[in-house]
Amino acid sequence: MKKIKLEIIGLSFSQTQSGAYALILGETDGKRRLPIIIGGFEAQAIAVELENMQPSRPLTHDLFRNFAVEYEINIDEVIIYNLKEGIFYSKLICSNVNGETKEIDARTSDAIAMAVRFNCPIYTYEFILSSAGVVLDETENIEEEKPKSLPKKSAEKKVVAGESEYASLSTEELKESLMKAIDDEAYETASKIRDELNKRKKSSEQ
Repeated sequence: MKKIKLEIIGLSFSQTQSGAYALILGETDGKRRLPIIIGGFEAQAIAVELENMQPSRPLTHDLFRNFAVEYEINIDEVIIYNLKEGIFYSKLICSNVNGETKEIDARTSDAIAMAVRFNCPIYTYEFILSSAGVVLDETENIEEEKPKSLPKKSAEKKVVAGESEYASLSTEELKESLMKAIDDEAYETASKIRDELNKRKKSSEQ
């Protein structure tokens, strides 16, 4: 079967499942999008690598990458090869220094987390995109609306409705908080701070 190349389009909170995230993949040469619901830990593992964050200690996926590199094993590509009852099935196509190729079954969220670490392509097949893919208009926003954070009772500054809990901080304070969150391995907090910084960056560019 002909493989269709995918790229990571976005990562956001899921509106359908509490505590989960929506990973949006899109075909490189088309308008179809493939939304995949993944867990918070895997979402953090993908976001950390995409945003070039440096955790103080290696995450599980970083450990796997370091182990593979040490033994001269490379991940050449990731293939989302099946879809059954709403569950995506994926595999890692690996090779070693002797030119041997192996296929390793993996959860799709783990496979994508490894793909971004090895900078390898992600593929799927037409029947999967046909059954689970969606076509979005160019004017549509693919990222799901993020849930609004509730103001903390102990907060010194009142949080305006619709703003994040970090909206009252200065940009420098946000950057310092981001580095502290990364050092503390609080990646969900780091993700929220990064979102606030990105929102301010977009506003300044308009």
